[in-house]
Amino acid sequence: MSGRDLFAQPRRAGRGAALTLLFASVLVAGAATGSFPEPVERRSALPDTARAAAPAGHHEDVAAAAAEAMAAGKSPVEAAERAVSRSGDRWGAVYSPGEYEELEEALDGQYTGVGLWARRERDGRIEVTKVRSGSPAAVAGIRSGDRLRSVDGRAVDGRPVTEVVSLLRGDAQDAAAGTTVRLGLERGTRAWSETLRRAQLSTDSATVRKVADNNVTVIRVAAFTKGVGDVVRTAVRQAPSGAGIILDLRGNSGGLVDEAVTAASAFLDGGLVATYDVNGEQRALHADPGGDTTRPLVALVDGGTMSAAELLTGALQDRGRAVVVGSRTFGKGSVQMPSRLPDGSVAELTVGHYRTPSGRGVDGVGLTPDLDADQGALEQAETVLSGLGDPSSDPS
Repeated sequence: MSGRDLFAQPRRAGRGAALTLLFASVLVAGAATGSFPEPVERRSALPDTARAAAPAGHHEDVAAAAAEAMAAGKSPVEAAERAVSRSGDRWGAVYSPGEYEELEEALDGQYTGVGLWARRERDGRIEVTKVRSGSPAAVAGIRSGDRLRSVDGRAVDGRPVTEVVSLLRGDAQDAAAGTTVRLGLERGTRAWSETLRRAQLSTDSATVRKVADNNVTVIRVAAFTKGVGDVVRTAVRQAPSGAGIILDLRGNSGGLVDEAVTAASAFLDGGLVATYDVNGEQRALHADPGGDTTRPLVALVDGGTMSAAELLTGALQDRGRAVVVGSRTFGKGSVQMPSRLPDGSVAELTVGHYRTPSGRGVDGVGLTPDLDADQGALEQAETVLSGLGDPSSDPS
């Protein structure tokens, strides 16, 4: 399947929202200033079949609206957005060529930025919480705990983190790697400014850590960007013998369906992962054979677990492969595919919905965990793992 199971933000309410609205859930959860850690295939991979896969009337209406606006000297993108809105496609979206290129880079696991993370304190101050090693911010000597006061002369106190992201990236100017951005900073009683040159950086969509005392490996997947599925498979293979796995999908707002299926293949020995429909035609997604089916596994989810992450969770739950701990997931069970419009912009249109192996629909209802947990969910997941033991038979 070459389509995308996009994250759970609805189509943009207006041009001013740009990409920040789409990535809001990820940015608020991770406060990854300067990065958009979400998934998509590169433009070179934009399939010619995508147009045929989208509901014919739906795509034709959107394309016609863009063409008419272009002929009249009006904005094709705005006209296409209105057509998407009229269609009732809740997850449909339209991007200018520049926006889509930026989206592709981010969803390919890369972004243009300065390499710092930040959060807004209760008093409105923006504080640096992490600096990526080797990034422009790190080279400039910026460190965790520094206060960010301004970006290119614009005060950032009190602004949402998403707006700070937009300023750092230079979204309004479609700033590319190599362009400069001037930061006003404060550390204790010292105030100074730094001019940084933006660079193309890679996101950390998946991280792996070991809890030595409990013989547990925690695989945290923030988004299904390219390569994340292989990271999960490698982590499972390299986990100590007998170690339980916690697959932390909290706040995971989706990504590439193929990557979610690859991740499922780490825990299943082939078999059904999900079914989906495109224009009424039923299709199926299957795991690769050879996954680890005996290692104890807990999937950790919450209300920010969406789309491709729900697809993976549903497969592991229905196949009896994992105990799901946390809170009800978001409930986005639709699949979007990109198609090019006459002016070069791109429409992301819903082409179908997926179901779990047992036939459960996810869209609008989400998935119910096997064990409800909110506060201390990770600790509860570790407790569940300790009680699972080492199964002697294949539960899939």
